[in-house]
Amino acid sequence: MPRKPIFIGALLVALVAGLLFGRFTASSSSESHEGHSHELTPSTAPDQPAFWTCSMHPQIQQPGPGQCPICGMDLIPLANNDSGAGDNPRLLAMSKSAVALAEIQTTKVERRFPETSVRLVGKLDYDETRMRSLTARFPARIDRLFVNYTGVTVTTGDHLALVYSPELLTAQRELLTSHASNPDGPITKIAREKLRLWDLLPEQIDQIIASGIAAEGFELRSPIGGIVVMKNVKEGDYVKTGDPLFRIADLTKLWLHLQAFESDLAKLRYGQAVEFTVDAWPGETFTGRIAFIAPDVDARTRTVPIRVNVSNTDHRLKPGMFVRGTVRVRLAQNNQIYAPELKGKWISPMHPEVIKNGPGSCDVCGMDLVPAETLGYLSTPTGDAPLIVPASAVLLTGKRAVVYVKVPHSDKTAFEGREVILGAKIDGGYIVASGLKVGEEVVTHGAFKIDSSLQILAKPSMMSASTDEPVADESRPAVIAINLEISRAILPAYLDLQTALTQDDLKAAQAAIKAIMAETGHKGALPDRLHTMLDADNLEALRYPHFVQLSEALIATIKTHPQKFDRVVVRMNCPMADDDRGADWLQTGEDVRNPYFGESMYRCGDVVETLP
Repeated sequence: MPRKPIFIGALLVALVAGLLFGRFTASSSSESHEGHSHELTPSTAPDQPAFWTCSMHPQIQQPGPGQCPICGMDLIPLANNDSGAGDNPRLLAMSKSAVALAEIQTTKVERRFPETSVRLVGKLDYDETRMRSLTARFPARIDRLFVNYTGVTVTTGDHLALVYSPELLTAQRELLTSHASNPDGPITKIAREKLRLWDLLPEQIDQIIASGIAAEGFELRSPIGGIVVMKNVKEGDYVKTGDPLFRIADLTKLWLHLQAFESDLAKLRYGQAVEFTVDAWPGETFTGRIAFIAPDVDARTRTVPIRVNVSNTDHRLKPGMFVRGTVRVRLAQNNQIYAPELKGKWISPMHPEVIKNGPGSCDVCGMDLVPAETLGYLSTPTGDAPLIVPASAVLLTGKRAVVYVKVPHSDKTAFEGREVILGAKIDGGYIVASGLKVGEEVVTHGAFKIDSSLQILAKPSMMSASTDEPVADESRPAVIAINLEISRAILPAYLDLQTALTQDDLKAAQAAIKAIMAETGHKGALPDRLHTMLDADNLEALRYPHFVQLSEALIATIKTHPQKFDRVVVRMNCPMADDDRGADWLQTGEDVRNPYFGESMYRCGDVVETLP
């Protein structure tokens, strides 16, 4: 028994001594290697972001990349608030690794004469200048119709009908009598002229004289060639002078009627070439030239009628065909049309297909040609080419446009948010009226991530022009956020909702909202908003602000995770929606279908970008 306490005491002494020795050696080792450690935590390693956060849930912060535990979105690097932005609240400095992880890409701003395409729709029609009505020039009875249905093709001189007319019989006898007494006398000439004015062809008059007999039955012949598009008589009818008999249209030339939006008028000029396609001839492109731009805007559709002259010598094009047209334009400063190919050219003011290398007259109508410059074309540059920025660099908020510019900043990469004034939209970009300089680098991929970081840091971003701007309207519901999984699930039903709103169909819109709710459940911020939308008894209450904010949330998620969506959608914008604040939406295809105005302004809007 006495040995046990002694043993336990010795054991305790040994343990205490071991702990003291370990602490001493650890301290010594730390002191001996001070300033030589190469293993740093992610929050202190050089050239590494301090934290990673969620653009939708900024309260989530962790020391490394991953996904948000709330919404599943990929986390983005969060720059330190003391990153050296100085007094510039729009500046965000990022380390090189943060730039690489955020996949930031930049492009230099350049000057050039950009090309853009104006897309138009319409249909083919008869050329009104090539239609002719055949009327009765004398009372007659229709004994026989050779053209007895519409759509018949006739050529000049083809017989149309066999008629009997006492007046025509008398006129023939007058011609024969005068010719017998004096072939070249004035009475003979008057008799011939009378028959000519009755639409008898010269060879018919000569045949009467050659035969010497006044025919009781007389053949009416077509003075022009074309298609019989209207027939107003039947066999046995009696017609009086002036009664319409046939209408014939020459289809070797057609008119193409197109509709242009107000926003496209600055890019359209008389004489421009128009390329178009029809469903009847897939893969083929036809051409024509703009011959008329209406002086007023259609009050119902808010479009301007455009007419194009089209050659149709092979008769493959038919009146009534639906057409998709494109006008390709090269722009200079101040929306001028830059057309160096028209330098020194002269154009007919009535027939734009007539273009010559010098002054002269039109081969069709005889009018004097006019210089191309007088029709609104710029053939020689008078200043610098426009400043161009890619479309992916511009963040549109309705009335404002923001780009992020790469600026020099010590040993890090810094990006500055800058408001710009945009000019015309071009293929793949915009003309910049002010706000940028040639050679500056703008962010073309990852701008939304930079903007989200500024929002998390409570700095000015695309959603706010400056820190002293008025706060948002508190009467509008809070902006909603949708996680990746829900966004992918509800996108088809959202597109159904967009279609229903374009068709002003309240029941179909409510059915689409129920389909969205089937994916979201009934609890949470988004389901609460959907319940509010279902309670609405009119389309306006659905559109503003609920559909606006639902569209914004989906667009934000798709732009953040473009690789996660396998469906291609198009982001559209209507500057007149939401009380002229402007609003975006998503749809399939680039054919504008406006959900904010429905049938009243179905085609109002522009393509912003294709996602993903």
